[in-house]
Amino acid sequence: MECPNDKEYLEKILFHDMEVEYCPRCLGIWFDKNELRLAKDDKDKQLNWVDIDLWRDKTKFKVSHGDKHCPVDRAGLTEVKYGGSKTKVDFCKMCGGIWLDRGEFKQIINYLKKKSDYEVLHNYTKNSIKQLWEVFSGPEGFRSELGDFLMLIKLFNYKFITQYPRIEGLIDSLPK
Repeated sequence: MECPNDKEYLEKILFHDMEVEYCPRCLGIWFDKNELRLAKDDKDKQLNWVDIDLWRDKTKFKVSHGDKHCPVDRAGLTEVKYGGSKTKVDFCKMCGGIWLDRGEFKQIINYLKKKSDYEVLHNYTKNSIKQLWEVFSGPEGFRSELGDFLMLIKLFNYKFITQYPRIEGLIDSLPK
């Protein structure tokens, strides 16, 4: 397979427990379908509940046709703005693969951490209901979705206690 940027031959490496292809010259990474989600989950277990969904928020959905081609099927890659971040990823509509230029994986992880912190504290009820629903109907298996739901509850407890230490003191002082 050839690099979408500089036509260099892509090499296989183990990246966050996923075998992916990367370019030794520009350090871009090719993820086959679903591999980006799995690498994100391996990188930070607390982000498991945050789905990588390029298409969900239509108000932030920005697409353009780039000049890069898929290393798998040579189809033109579509440039998609990643959620509310400034990161743009290259997506293949044919095979579902994603090309990330150097540093974009880190940008996505940082964006998801900020999004997770905000969502846990500000939209906890909505996200809890959504995650509970996904336990029974989600895109991943039952066990994985249940783990995501439990992680959300755990994160809320940690972040709530950090944000409001007086309330924790009051709860601890209650008779047992």
